[in-house]
Amino acid sequence: MNRFRIWIAAISVLGSVSSHAADWPTYRGDYARSGVSSQGLGGTPVVSWTWQSKHPPQPAWQGEAKWDGWNKVFDMKPRQAFDRAFHVVVSGRRAYFGSSADDQVRCLDTRSGAVQWSFFTEGPVRLAPTLHAGRLYFGSDDGCVYCLDAETGKQVWRTRAVPGDRRIPGNGRIISAWPVRTSVVVQEGRVYVTAGMFPAEGVHLLALDANTGSEVWRQVQNDLPAQGYLLASRSRLYVPAGRNNPAVCDIATGKRVRVVEGAGGTYALLTDDLLVFGPGKTGQLGAVEEGASDQLATFQGNHMIVTGNRSYLHSDTEISALDRGRYLQLARERKSISGQQAALAKKVKALAGKSGVEGERETIKSQLAELGHRLDETTRAMDQCLLWKVPSAWPHGVILAGDTLILGGTGEVVGMPAASGKVGWKVPVPGIAYGLAAADDAVFVSTDQGAILCLRAPSASESPSPSTPSPSSNSSAPLRP
Repeated sequence: MNRFRIWIAAISVLGSVSSHAADWPTYRGDYARSGVSSQGLGGTPVVSWTWQSKHPPQPAWQGEAKWDGWNKVFDMKPRQAFDRAFHVVVSGRRAYFGSSADDQVRCLDTRSGAVQWSFFTEGPVRLAPTLHAGRLYFGSDDGCVYCLDAETGKQVWRTRAVPGDRRIPGNGRIISAWPVRTSVVVQEGRVYVTAGMFPAEGVHLLALDANTGSEVWRQVQNDLPAQGYLLASRSRLYVPAGRNNPAVCDIATGKRVRVVEGAGGTYALLTDDLLVFGPGKTGQLGAVEEGASDQLATFQGNHMIVTGNRSYLHSDTEISALDRGRYLQLARERKSISGQQAALAKKVKALAGKSGVEGERETIKSQLAELGHRLDETTRAMDQCLLWKVPSAWPHGVILAGDTLILGGTGEVVGMPAASGKVGWKVPVPGIAYGLAAADDAVFVSTDQGAILCLRAPSASESPSPSTPSPSSNSSAPLRP
């Protein structure tokens, strides 16, 4: 199947937590995990400052198995790559992130990189916190969900997600038997989060009161884990399940609606009509329509950006732009033709072995041939919706900041105009750039070496200094719970 033969809908604003266009208040900017911001850089950036952790991130999962002998799949893709960097969220002049290396959440000044405050938990904080109404929400491997005052870092409340406080060895640490391995979603006065990764022990999906941390409802699943970033619309929660496929739950009650089909993974994107997730075992993203469990289509790639009338597909070796409007028209036509083919094929099967129906069979064969011709023409037209395709050596992350695609690679970050796909600038970074965020007229880059860099275009009022010394990870007095 051609990689572009997928019906892609317009990006949804459902679940967005941003009250200001320049903010990036949750992972990938919103609860659809769109990776899109109206915030541009306004020029070619340089490194304004770098914050460096004393210890690199400590991922929960070091990598995928090398091969799947049963299915003869080799060079498998890591499907649980949600905590390989300290992902940043931003509001105003403050950037926040959690650490899996030293169990802290920190607040940095976005103009200097100076630590404003830090807060200790009793276990690794693996996912980016969520900003909402002046508060910071996150979970930890210690099994607790936290709410802090975003300005001061002082604890507002802490709730143990599962009443029992049983501890077990995990990743060289002693952690809760029910660690919080998903992000937190805050919407309409409720906090949504999961705890637990072993189905036999019970994996808990909870809604908490955003002001007090008290329990609103709880659902327990005993067949799937929960690891990665939650997605949300006004009516649904989408729960990633590590190597397994995501579960779709009713946001009002937490009850499961369905589990979608696919090849698993913790990357996911929610659009108006589609849930796109992966990367599966071989770098494939699957697309499932709202209300369905089976996949509409799959395509080779790591990430997708959907905005306006375009879609951008990002793989290990290339990035491409698609005319989404035209493509949607053709995709609907193709779907209709395929449905007609299936109906006629069913008729042919029903006539098999019957006598006196030769004329009817010949008519159906003629109709199938015509539909095949139309399908080929539609497929060629869909291929022509490709606006541009360029090689890419930067497969680890992509966002759209203003009119510029920002790509994360090994040892560098690249910016390219979304209109052309031509490389506009490159900035060297230490390590692999897994984390990208756009806010406060800057791009924030997080790497697997524990570095967080602020890329900002030079201006007359602020002279950037690529070698600006950054505060050490212990440069401010920590606040303990």
